[in-house]
Amino acid sequence: MAPHFETVKSFADVPFTDSGVETQSFLEASDGLVQMFDLLGSGVFGFVQSDMRSNISGVRARYDATRDNSGTLEALVQSESTESQKHATPCLVRLTRGLSFTCKALQNMQSDTGSELHVCFKRSYDEVLRHHHTFVIRSVVSVAIRAVPRRNDFYTRIAQGGSIEKLDIELAKWLSGLERIVKHISTFLAHGGYGRV
Repeated sequence: MAPHFETVKSFADVPFTDSGVETQSFLEASDGLVQMFDLLGSGVFGFVQSDMRSNISGVRARYDATRDNSGTLEALVQSESTESQKHATPCLVRLTRGLSFTCKALQNMQSDTGSELHVCFKRSYDEVLRHHHTFVIRSVVSVAIRAVPRRNDFYTRIAQGGSIEKLDIELAKWLSGLERIVKHISTFLAHGGYGRV
């Protein structure tokens, strides 16, 4: 069986043109990210997975219902903006937050090879999500982050028997693509008045 990163849609491969980020490919890559957390076992990232799955479902439901107006994330949001009930747009805002959190945590992991993973995830949480959460949620997240696997265990589980060096190279490409998309969508949402990531 091929390692996870070799079998799922990479954010680096999500089409991104002047008209925007292709919705279907973005959703496939997001699904792949959520599945990656399954490899870690023990439900440590259950809170992240649950939130991301719910938000992916919200965006996907809109995409499935209005494919002609939802080819890109930008078109999806703009078409929904004319309606009184908005569900996909807030889901996209929250999903983008989750993606940003994960992206920054994994980038911290790659750039700060001396720190354990929980430190990298804590840094990312403080930067991206902390200010969106209540004291109670922050306390729960703090405990969950402390349960993150050790760096070596994380790499071994994600590599699934493949080369860790190759995984690191592919992960860097994947994160570069994700970062580009997150920055673009965050700017689009904020400038359009659709929400703040």
